[in-house]
Amino acid sequence: MEYLGQLILIAIGAAVINNFVLHYFVGICPYIGVSRRVDTAFGMGCAVTFVISIAASLSWTVTYFVLQKGAPLTRMVAGLFVSPTRAAAVDLSILSYIVYIFVIASSVQFVEMYVRRFFPHLYKSFGIYLPLITTNCAILFACLEIMKHVVGRPAGEAWGLGEALTLAFFGGVGFTMAIVIMAGIRQELDHCDVPGPLRGAGITLIVAGLLSLAFMGFTGVQGGIEKRFFTKTQTPKVEKQTNSPAIQTPGVGEPARANMQPGPGIQVPGGQGRASAGARRRLGTPMPVSGAGRSPTAEGSELL
Repeated sequence: MEYLGQLILIAIGAAVINNFVLHYFVGICPYIGVSRRVDTAFGMGCAVTFVISIAASLSWTVTYFVLQKGAPLTRMVAGLFVSPTRAAAVDLSILSYIVYIFVIASSVQFVEMYVRRFFPHLYKSFGIYLPLITTNCAILFACLEIMKHVVGRPAGEAWGLGEALTLAFFGGVGFTMAIVIMAGIRQELDHCDVPGPLRGAGITLIVAGLLSLAFMGFTGVQGGIEKRFFTKTQTPKVEKQTNSPAIQTPGVGEPARANMQPGPGIQVPGGQGRASAGARRRLGTPMPVSGAGRSPTAEGSELL
């Protein structure tokens, strides 16, 4: 359940909250150039999603097995020439940019051959922008984000292939959503009276800025979802007081200390003194009266 929750958070963050185009401002070239019609924009978004998924899976494989410090294949090959200790210290992550560009270019060529063979109309509508996917910084940005969560991370915190594919695929979905929204707005702008100096790229960049401000409203949603659904709530522990004084009741064990101390004026066996009027009422002792009504005990005590 924890792994599934992590994938859901990565997907929501890549598609909506941290949108590649509207949050990080990467992939602007195809976003502006191929957003004149909705169908063309949707085709470009699907092509980018396909390419970014392939490039992310290949880049994670290369990073995990070759580029990072102590990678299995690098250690095995380097162990043929140097000692195992030095082989484990080999770090090829400095070559990440070159390797990722090569991986992205290979993926784009594969997609171009596939689209030309099975979708010639879509290939013609793409024009020069399909080869430009090779230099689309959104794809390179996804590869670098994957590398950031793999290289230098502990074994339990490093991303696996599932997290990498989730980020890449839903990053492409977010790119498709952004470019389709832009295409729909630009089609409506063709019927509006836009001032001359703002026509073309000017009004497009203004609309892109407004969309970016709108998507900023999702900031903090990821943390709220994580706190609400995927964070375990810990109930505070109540410590028992072991040093509290025990309460003793009269008649059980040692009698209460309060009952051992007579109040002022209360006569106890073997003691001296007279009970006050209020104490006599509480104890039910008859009150002494003057004259004939006085008890013999009271008279004898007075005489003594």
